[in-house]
Amino acid sequence: MDPLWALRQVALQLERAGEPTYRVRAFRRAADVVAGLADGELERRAANGTLTGLPGIGKSTAGVIADALAGREPSYLARVREPVVGGQELRALLKGDCHTHSDWSDGGSPIREMAEAARDLGHSWVALTDHSPRLTVANGLSADRLRRQLDVVAAVNEELAPFRVLTGIEVDILDDGALDQHEDLLARLDVVVASVHSKLRMPGPAMTRRLVEAVSHPHVDVLGHCTGRLVTGKGRPESEFDPEAVFDACVEGGTAVEVNSRPERRDPPGRLLRLAVAMGCSFAIDSDAHAPGQLDWLSYGCERAEECGVTPDRVINTLDVDEFLAR
Repeated sequence: MDPLWALRQVALQLERAGEPTYRVRAFRRAADVVAGLADGELERRAANGTLTGLPGIGKSTAGVIADALAGREPSYLARVREPVVGGQELRALLKGDCHTHSDWSDGGSPIREMAEAARDLGHSWVALTDHSPRLTVANGLSADRLRRQLDVVAAVNEELAPFRVLTGIEVDILDDGALDQHEDLLARLDVVVASVHSKLRMPGPAMTRRLVEAVSHPHVDVLGHCTGRLVTGKGRPESEFDPEAVFDACVEGGTAVEVNSRPERRDPPGRLLRLAVAMGCSFAIDSDAHAPGQLDWLSYGCERAEECGVTPDRVINTLDVDEFLAR
């Protein structure tokens, strides 16, 4: 077993489990150290018991390396791997992910690293949807930064072909339903996820108008985490709006309703997800990943989607990239 792969797998599983960032970084740092070693040095150090003499290699990371070099699954990896029970039939059909973040906004990893992790999960494409400028707390992308990002994505696509990174944005829905980015830029992007991040407690009628305006926009592909709720920690209540009016506008405008897979969101709640199914909505089952290991949170969204009656033919990220872009 490749020790570099094993260290990165541990980091991915820790991210997937929502473990503290410092713990994830320890394994990623160790992987970087291993990647920079001369041929044979790792094996020599393992043989003479000096792995921990390397900078960034501690007892746990050294144990993973030693197990991998011995050809056995590292005990640490087996301990942190979390089995997923439900949703696997739908999960196996997903070819992409419509909502992910990189270190260009509030994600923790470079674009290429996120893309490689998505590819290694078996996807053929992933949409990069960093935040728009108004969300300054998340280092949202100005128009100029977004244009520069498009060039970076083009270069990554040349390197990783046939895997494809789709250009995109998670654009803030402003108070009046307008979108927080230039119209000409939105028109250039492959995927536009529109989400509310501010004034989540505005009165129901105003929020309804806000959401309907946004999902009716011709460049919007996905309505992100529609209620804005948080279900862990202190939590956050759902935004109030008329779901029938919003979902009807989604159907009319061809905008998919996101099934957000983040464990702290699980948005929309079951009753609204079932309503969206009954009203004929299409869906995007998204990770909303901010780190490579979080890309596999799609399994959680698939489990919820199956429980609420979402069928594969209604899920836009079961499509091949060409079919997806031709929608």
